[in-house]
Formats: sequence, structure tokens, C-alpha cells
Amino acid sequence: MNILTALTDKVNEALVALYNVQDSEISFEKTNANFAGDYTFVVFPFLRASRKKPEDTASEIGEFLKKELAEVDGYNVVKGFLNLELSDSYWLAVAENLSSTGVRIPSIGKGQKVVVEYASPNTNKPLHLGHVRNVVLGHSYSEIMLANGYDVVKNNLVNDRGIHICKSMLAWQEWGNGETPDSSGIKGDHLVGKYYVEFEKKFQLEYSKWLTSSEGLSQLEVFKASNEAKKHIKEGTDLAKAFKTDYTNTYFNNHSLLGASVKIILQKWEEGDEDVITLWRKMNGWVYNGFDVTYNRLGIAFDKIYYESDTYLLGKSMVQEGLESEAFYQKADGSVWVDLTAEGLDEKIVQRADGTSVYITQDIGTAQLKYDDFGMDQFIYVVGNEQDYHFKVLKHILQKLNKQYANGLYHMSYGMVDLPEGKMKSREGTVVDADELMDEVVSTAKKQTEDLGKTEGMTEEELSVLYETLGIGALKYFLLKVDAKKRMLYDPKESIDFQGNTAPFIQYTYARISSILRAANETNKDTNFRTPPNLAAEEKDLIILMHDYPTAVNSAAKNYNPSEIANAVYDLAKAFNKFYHEHIILGEEDYNLRGFRLSLCMAVGQTIKHGFKLMGIDVPDRM
Repeated sequence: MNILTALTDKVNEALVALYNVQDSEISFEKTNANFAGDYTFVVFPFLRASRKKPEDTASEIGEFLKKELAEVDGYNVVKGFLNLELSDSYWLAVAENLSSTGVRIPSIGKGQKVVVEYASPNTNKPLHLGHVRNVVLGHSYSEIMLANGYDVVKNNLVNDRGIHICKSMLAWQEWGNGETPDSSGIKGDHLVGKYYVEFEKKFQLEYSKWLTSSEGLSQLEVFKASNEAKKHIKEGTDLAKAFKTDYTNTYFNNHSLLGASVKIILQKWEEGDEDVITLWRKMNGWVYNGFDVTYNRLGIAFDKIYYESDTYLLGKSMVQEGLESEAFYQKADGSVWVDLTAEGLDEKIVQRADGTSVYITQDIGTAQLKYDDFGMDQFIYVVGNEQDYHFKVLKHILQKLNKQYANGLYHMSYGMVDLPEGKMKSREGTVVDADELMDEVVSTAKKQTEDLGKTEGMTEEELSVLYETLGIGALKYFLLKVDAKKRMLYDPKESIDFQGNTAPFIQYTYARISSILRAANETNKDTNFRTPPNLAAEEKDLIILMHDYPTAVNSAAKNYNPSEIANAVYDLAKAFNKFYHEHIILGEEDYNLRGFRLSLCMAVGQTIKHGFKLMGIDVPDRM
């Protein structure tokens, strides 16, 4: 039985026996480093029942535990905090078990199926830094769920249709001169992204000319007299600039020749025009090939890929279902809506007056498609926090439709990623390109490694693999160590640092352990667990951290938070380096003590490797 489970049971027994308190919510914290102890129980919530001072209540519970649980060696009380000290014999039994069985994670998800959707890129541009955080989070969380015993489907919904795709298509037709990835040497997704940007440049030139035309100036005067202008005046915004921004979509839809041409392509696509479909497939094929290169370098893969071109009409039958059940209602113009005001939201359109779908209609249908395909208990969407409202609406709509899977919907929301100003702007000029970012971090890893002189005795091929392992690992770890919900600043140079909370620091720790174990093997030193004459504080710290690691893996799954894995592995790496500097390992003359320390090294290495696998990060055997 896990010691925390045993402690929980015994504290409940103590509360019943001492104060007649039944079925209490019991939790433990790690004891503050400034005090003796392993786990701390806070007694303040039980003072009303005990009718005693915090110190006296804690002491009574401590005496009960020491008497009833052999693993409790002692305790100390600091006000209402009961610090429990477990026996060395218990921790040595934990170490022996770790040595024989390795990392074991309690299977909290057995029998449950989960679909995790991540990536969801548009096929009009290459992947960027935001996509990297998305896929790294999605992949890591999927691996964490697998480790916890869930049956996981890694899912990607590709946004491969729509007006944005048609913009790239028109630009390539007009100004591409037949350019292809092969003829240009440009990666396919970058080539299509180039023409998306080219369309925007041409559109902005057209728009700027219109703004100074008589029609544009006339519309500006109308805008200046509007209520919207009053708001801009109050905010001190230049009205001409505000008009240019606010009127862009109206101009595109109602005045622009380029906009009209793009809409013709979209209409032809929806009608199945053979020439348009052929061009669309060709350019999307370039993009998919480019995406695959990026995904492969990041170590990302999917079990199932859906395409919006196949799913965008889904949901229309569910709109009819909603009308029949009166979950939805129809307005006089024929549009269909759902009223979510009782849920604290607003009214949401689910079908336009002309019978066409809106984006949420597709998501309603795709949710049903996933359930039909997989019968999942949960479906998790890894999507940026700008879509928080959208997923609240989606969940409530599915609940109104009485879908049994609605309560299993969870939006794993994450914050945006910023970089220090001026860092690595992509050749598109607007975003931080994923491929360029990876090149940059691998290049930085190479320089840092060479500067530290950590390349001795390695071949060029080995070094190339090492730099890739360090660079991509640094990128992933830096993105994962921060709670996903938080907005973050990513600094490539900081991420590659060999000191501090970084992947290279932990990877170097693993390589150091591998070196020790190789040397032990070469000199025929026994690495099997041996009972040491005593247990040093640094050794105990390692055992406790490895003992708590499975709890961190369970918690990361429950809290949708891969950063808990990163923090657990970092704490273990820090503790190992302290142990390494304080104690002799290979050169220890005492046979049992040396065997014990070598078995600790092996267990620490296995735990680090396990944690990094859950984050999608490789560990090098040599550095």
C-alpha cells in the first residue's frame, strides 16, 4: 500500500477515535525543508472537534500514528502542523522495490478511452511557435494519459478549406509562375505561406488606394458620424486608422476585386469544380509534406487525422435534431439559434438563414463523429485560451442536445507564447516560424556545448544527434515546465543553459548517471541493491522524490498539467547532483554501500528517462 494511503487511513482512524470525526477529507504536504519530517498534516480544520489548542491536537494525532503505524518513526509539531518522520527502514524498502521493479505508475485510467485533439493547423501557412506549444502540450498530455492507463487516441483536425486557403491559391495562380517546392527549393508549407503573405500585400495595396478614393473618403465620413467613432474618439484613437482597421472585412466582402476573385474560387470549390479541386489538392499536398517534416523533427504523430473539408457539413442534421427537441429555435429569417443565457452565456447562431453552417455547427458534428468512431469517455481539445468561450458554448450545446458524451468535453486551454523583442522573426515577417525556431535552438545547443567543452571523444555523427537532442529537448521542456494556462516568455538561449531548470541540465545529469553505470559495468562493480550501513540525508531525498514521482504522474493527468512532470524530474535531477557531489559512488570501498548507491543511480536514471519520455524528450547516454 502507498504510504500516503496508509497515513490517510490511520489519520481517519485517529480522528474517529480521538474526536469522533467521521469521513474526513485528508491531505498531506511535503514537509517544509526548514523542519524535520517527510510529510505534514494540517490540523486546523479539526480544532472545533478536538476543542484543544493546535499543538495539543497535532501531538495527540502524532502519538496515535506513531503507535499504530510502524513506518512512522517520529514527529514534531509546529503550531497546527504535524510533521511526520518515516523510518529509514521504510525508505530502504522503497529503494529496494525501485531497484527491482523500476518506475510503476498506478493505473487510474484503466477502461477509459480519451481522444486528445491537438495541432489543428491551417493549410495556408507553416507551423509557428504557437503551434509548437500546442503540439508539445498535446503530445505530452497524451503520453501522460497513456502512462496512467487510459486508452488514448491522438487526434488532429486539419483546417484545410475556407477563404484563407483560397487566398493562397489565387496568389499562386496570379503570381506564382508555376513555382513548386522542387523548383524553388522551398519547403511546401513555407511556399504556400509565401503566397498567402503575397496575397495580403497585394490586398493592402488595393485597399490603400481605395481608402483615398472618393468612395473610400465618403465611407470614412459616414464612419466619423457613427457611434463606433465616438468610442475611438474617447480612447484617443486616430479615426482614419480606426476606420482602416474596422472596415477591412467590409471592404474585402463588398468592394475588393481581389476579394471577389477569392470568393469565386471558394464558390467553385464548394461546387466541386475540377480545376479548383485539383489545384487545392496540389497545394495542400505541398503543405502536408512540409508539416510532416516539422512533426517528425518534433517527434509528433497522430493516430487519427480528420480534415475540415470532410467534416464541415457535419452538424446540419444535429441542427434539425435540436429544432425538433426545442433545444434550438428558428428566427423569422430562417436562421437557427440556441439560447444559452440561462447558462451565463448568450444566444448563439448554429445555422445561417441561407441554410449554411457556422463554425460551431461543424464542431457539433465532429464531436458526434468522434464518438461514433471511438466511443470515448473524454474528448480533450488542446486549443489556445482565445477559444475559451467557444468551447463553453460547444459543451452547453451538446448538453442541450442530451449527448451522453457532453460532460466528457474538456478544453485544455493554454496561454500564448512571447519572445524577447527582435528574436527570430520568420521570413514571413509576422510570426516565429517553427522550422526556423528549431534550427535556432539546435544551433544554440551546438555553440553552448562546444563552449563548455562537452564534445570530447564524439564523432561528427554523434555530435549531430546530440545537438538535435539538446536543442529540441530544450525547446520542448521550456514550453512544458510552465503551467499550460499561463502566458509565457520563451528565450532560446535561456532554454539551452546547462544550469538551472532546463532540459540540458537534466539531460547532462542523465548522461552523468549513464557514465557512472558504464564505468561500474566495465570494472565489474555490482549495481544490485544492497542494504547500506546507514542512510544519508541526500540518499533519502532521492528515494522520497522517486517514491513521489508516480503521484506526480497521476496528478499531471488529473490536473491536465504536464508541468508537474517537468518539476518532479527537475527536483530529482537537482537532488542527484547534490548527492553526487556529497558522496563517493564508484570509489566507495564498502561493498554494500557502493552497491546501494549504484542501484540508486540506476533508479534515478530510469525515473528521469521515464519523465522525459512523457514530455517527448530524448536523453543522451553520452555528453
